[in-house]
Amino acid sequence: MESSQTRSAEIHVGTSGFSYKDWVGPVYPVQLPAENHLSYYFQLFQSIEINASFYTFPAQSVFEGFLRKSPDKASFILKAHQDITHTRRDPESLIEKTMLCAGPLLDSPKFAGILLQFPYSFHNETSSRHYLVRLSKSALNQYPLFLELRHAGWNREMVYDFIGGLGFHYVNVDQPPLKGLLPPQALVFGDKAYIRFHGRNSAQWWVGRNEQRYDYEYSNEELRGWLTAINQILNRTYKLYIFFNNHPNGQAVRNAQAMLHILEKEFPQANLF
Repeated sequence: MESSQTRSAEIHVGTSGFSYKDWVGPVYPVQLPAENHLSYYFQLFQSIEINASFYTFPAQSVFEGFLRKSPDKASFILKAHQDITHTRRDPESLIEKTMLCAGPLLDSPKFAGILLQFPYSFHNETSSRHYLVRLSKSALNQYPLFLELRHAGWNREMVYDFIGGLGFHYVNVDQPPLKGLLPPQALVFGDKAYIRFHGRNSAQWWVGRNEQRYDYEYSNEELRGWLTAINQILNRTYKLYIFFNNHPNGQAVRNAQAMLHILEKEFPQANLF
């Protein structure tokens, strides 16, 4: 399975968020104070998606705390606020606010990029493409931008040429095999690649809240099913980020740990973080 490119490849594995009440017990020791959860997380992984920024604009002191509690080799991906990707009104003012609040992180060598996760309702149509152009020309363009799409209408060769031309990196997704959703892919735009695992809970995907939609634990066989795609990705880039968003009850942690063990065996020359 190993290719010549994996000898110098970096593979960063972690979870989408770290602060979940139902991780107390399955992940964090019950007696561990909440303010120590992030430090504990970094005993397990060196890479993380910060998703609190999707729901609010944390104060600069919060990001300073993230940096203080993380090791030197830590990698942070910042998830863009939902009003930038979902509401999509006046993104420039929201981007300015994001950059002000997250300034300590954005200026840190631990910062790895910004995740732009668009919803299923963001279809491949003229207004959507114009919005992506607008973001690509915004103040965000000074940072690595990882674009996540979910609707199958984006699965077009000409669309990928368009997205790559805007300078976005691409987020490959693992989600339920339902009509209208993007299938698993191995696309790489630029010098970085990304995979997000959302679970395959088909029964709850359309009707459940986030806690229900992402309530799924992958088997090792399902994780290993991605090895061919990962090998293809590593033949085209030197850096790959893999994050698990199936967070209920700590399932993301268990699956991320399992993936690290699989990758360590299958790509022994890669640098795992």
